Parts: sequence; structure tokens; C-alpha cells
Amino acid sequence: MTSARRTGLAVCGLLLLLALLTVFVAVRHGAPLPGDLALHHWPLDHRPPVAVAVARAVTATGTGVLPYVLAVGAGLIAGRDGRQRRYAAAGALAVLLLGQGVRFGLMAAVARPRPDAIDWATTASGHSFPSGHSATSALTAGLLIWAVLTRSRLSAARFAVALLALWAVAVGLSRVYLGVHWASDVLGGWLFAALWLSLTRLATAPRVRALRTNAPPEAPEEPDRPPRTQLP
Repeated sequence: MTSARRTGLAVCGLLLLLALLTVFVAVRHGAPLPGDLALHHWPLDHRPPVAVAVARAVTATGTGVLPYVLAVGAGLIAGRDGRQRRYAAAGALAVLLLGQGVRFGLMAAVARPRPDAIDWATTASGHSFPSGHSATSALTAGLLIWAVLTRSRLSAARFAVALLALWAVAVGLSRVYLGVHWASDVLGGWLFAALWLSLTRLATAPRVRALRTNAPPEAPEEPDRPPRTQLP
């Protein structure tokens, strides 16, 4: 099975999962899904000050300027020379910005309310589904993982890949721990990010292959010219 076919199947699967989750949230008019309440209530009794401070610090990395700076950094890592770095940085930033725009549209369409504010251990605003922090950190982590794997093999980059994935997971879990999102919001954010990254990979596969090669593209061969007729 080719890489493009695998990515296409991943897009179809992720789209189906996200669509089903969105429908479940919508038909319940934003009410918690099975498991949401249990996962929301547990942290309320397990919030020592140190854990809350750590969760707030982690959750802060999933919003603001940092993800956009990291997206640009991903492009700079992926490029082989100055020109490629500029294009890759602009492309990575565009992927994140466009993804945010689509996510905002989905949030506005679903308009799911957040859990009761009395349970919040941090500030929050806007609608709840899908989780913005979860989607943003997962998108950013995905771009950085792409950049690292573009420049090195998985065996050499395994630690960096695991660390980036762990960061995205930690940001999502912090949103539930701090009481500002349902667990299904976080799941929706992760599914959205995975879908958007898969679509991006499908659309940009030829350019990514060009970044991975170490040799410049070969110039097209010139057609054979007929021998010149020498004058007597």
C-alpha cells in the first residue's frame, strides 16, 4: 500500500470519527457524553496547589504566541537551505492558521457550553467543542514531529517525537484537570488536529519529498542536437 493511500485512509477514518463525535455532541445539545461527568468530577477532589500550578503552566503552552513561534521553527528545521526554510516556515504557519480558522468555525457551529464555571481552576472563554488548547498543541506538535522526521530518521528522533507527543497529550489533559473542558472536547481537539495534519500531508506530499532529498533537483536533459555542418 502506498503512502498516499495510507494517508487517504487515515483521512477517511479520522473524518468519520470526528463527524460521529460532533453529531453526538450536537444531538445532546452540548450535554456531557458518557464518561464526561466522571472524568470531570475526579479532579475536583484531587487538586493540591502544586498540581494546579503545574497544570496551569502546561495549559499556558497550548495557546498564545508560543504555538505560532514553534510552527515557524518547524519550518526552519525542515528546510535544507535559506529558500526552503522560508517557504517551509511560511507553509507551517499557514497550516496552523488555517486549521485554527476551521476549528473556530466548528466551535461556532456546535456552540457547546463549557462545564460550570464554579469548577474552573483557571480562566477560559468561548465555546467548548473542540478544545482549542488541545487542537493547537497537537497541531504544533505534529508540525514539529514532521520537521524532525524530515531531517532525521525515526530511530534517531524517537525521543524528540515522544516528548512532543507527550506535550500535546499533557496540554489536553490539563484542560480536563482544570475543569474548563469535558473530556470529549479534548478528544475532539485531538481528532481535529490529526485530521488536519493528515489532510496537509496528503496535499503537500510532493513538496515534502523535495525537502527530504539531500540532492538538488536534476536539470532536465537537453534534447540531442544534430551535428553542425562544417563549412568547407
